[in-house]
Amino acid sequence: MNVELNDNLKLIQENTENVLTDYFNNVKFPKNGIFVLGCSTSEVSGEWMGTNPSLNIGRIIIDTLEDFLLPRHISLAIQGCQHINRALLVEREVAERHNLEIVSVVPAMHAGGGSQVAAYRRMADPVEVEHISAFGGMDIGGTEIGMHVKFVQVPIRTTHHHIGAANVVFLSSRPKLIGGPRAMYNFTEENTEDYVLEGNH
Repeated sequence: MNVELNDNLKLIQENTENVLTDYFNNVKFPKNGIFVLGCSTSEVSGEWMGTNPSLNIGRIIIDTLEDFLLPRHISLAIQGCQHINRALLVEREVAERHNLEIVSVVPAMHAGGGSQVAAYRRMADPVEVEHISAFGGMDIGGTEIGMHVKFVQVPIRTTHHHIGAANVVFLSSRPKLIGGPRAMYNFTEENTEDYVLEGNH
């Protein structure tokens, strides 16, 4: 990491480690799944979203997040701001593996944000994609990542829920529960029992 950590950045790093530890202690994230990050670095520093982005804050959050994702073989997607239609920055190989539609834009501090710019400089072959269906993710500062997390979304409550001045919300997901009165959701010996239905079929 090339960022010199002053006290404020050290606190942001510690906050990020704490919330991610809480999340991954509560969620079984699938290998090769996609984790989406929405992050307002302005909100982390106590400013209104989009008004004061910080490359250094973005770097600290991205670097810390990667320390959690890489050992778990989880891919990162960083949501940009509304000025690039909330496009997501990913490695090209992630886009190709998941058949994601690549769009023509690159991040800037006021059109994408500090976290996207930091990740762009870190990635081997970054591209922007229009949509994803991630297993879960983290929203720092009210960036609204729900549009990029697959249905059915499950909010995850964590003990720690702030990074700097920004509130942090986590999402996971689960498969839909489908069927009617006969549907079952765990496979047991009861599933194999033969019997004759009586009354209305």
